[in-house]
Amino acid sequence: MNSQNVRECVLHNSQGLHARPASLFVQSAQQFQADVELCNLTTGMTADGKSVLSMLMLAAPCGTKLRLTVNGSDGAEAIKVLGDLLESGFDDDE
Repeated sequence: MNSQNVRECVLHNSQGLHARPASLFVQSAQQFQADVELCNLTTGMTADGKSVLSMLMLAAPCGTKLRLTVNGSDGAEAIKVLGDLLESGFDDDE
């Protein structure tokens, strides 16, 4: 049985969702069987969380509110790992 998990996050890294954090997110998302979708709550655009190009199309600067939706048997674990990654700032500010 698939379950849907939804979490709203705020993007904290100072440079927004650029190539490196998008790539890190996708690499993490691909470790799960669940489908992963991100929605930029400012623009309403959505992205496949397992596609770097799709993620970059969100054009999400620092402070953007995102809705992470995960559907699948390992969704509970995926939503925690991926949501925490989004809110961590991807260690860009070190």
